[in-house]
Amino acid sequence: MLFLYFVPVNLWITAVFSNVKISIMNLILMRLRKVPPSIVVNAMITSTKAGLNVTTNDIETHFLAGGNVNNVIKALISADKANIPLTFKMATAIDLAGRDVADAVQLSVNPRVIDTPPVSAVGKNGIQLIVRARVTVRTKYQSIGWWRR
Repeated sequence: MLFLYFVPVNLWITAVFSNVKISIMNLILMRLRKVPPSIVVNAMITSTKAGLNVTTNDIETHFLAGGNVNNVIKALISADKANIPLTFKMATAIDLAGRDVADAVQLSVNPRVIDTPPVSAVGKNGIQLIVRARVTVRTKYQSIGWWRR
């Protein structure tokens, strides 16, 4: 039973049949480094099937840094399908900054419109003015550096 815990053969078989190149020794070392191999293998399968070039070391590093691996992979796939230039390094930086990467990609594809409540005022001459504003919010990845501020 202890052998099957440290040697996740079923994950290795799943990875092999999904064309993910990962050694069984790497899976054992993940267990020793306190990284759940299932998270890494599932993220590798998802990214490989989507055509992304992500390594197991990148995924492990992001997990050990406290990031949300599945959210980053979903965001990378969404950005790739929407022709948005988003690198793994940028996605992990956004995730580790505390922002939701998938939401940022979604905001870039479908901008959010915010309606303000009406504001009324009365001028000196007795004319009432009612103002309402609509603000469109869209994420632009080429100029973001807000996580460094």
